[in-house]
Amino acid sequence: MSGIIEQQVEALLERFAEVETLRLPSGTLMVSVLNFPLPAGWSGPLTTIRFLIPASYPFAALDCFWADDSLRLATGALPQNSAPGQQIPETSHCCLWFSWHLTGAWDPNRDSLSSWMNVIADRLRRVQ
Repeated sequence: MSGIIEQQVEALLERFAEVETLRLPSGTLMVSVLNFPLPAGWSGPLTTIRFLIPASYPFAALDCFWADDSLRLATGALPQNSAPGQQIPETSHCCLWFSWHLTGAWDPNRDSLSSWMNVIADRLRRVQ
């Protein structure tokens, strides 16, 4: 891992007890945040969040994320902007893919893995 990614993964470890990384053949890094707590309205209290860090990070923006494939709304419905059974590129993981993107421009001087997790957490607080 590069120095900046290593520092930012350490910052994630300060927020979340279980964070794993996996280097993929292309140089992309997959980050997994295990046992991510969910608010009421989801089918369970926890999920694993996964996202990809492109090799050109931090200049390239982060985009989309995956959760456990079994995750649903408490009603059993699929969440908006999601698709089940989607394989994470370069892995054997099939997960619930969230097509979720930043609303503003990515700024490598301001944004980080922690700010991306804030975006993900904000999405998951919107139980829809």
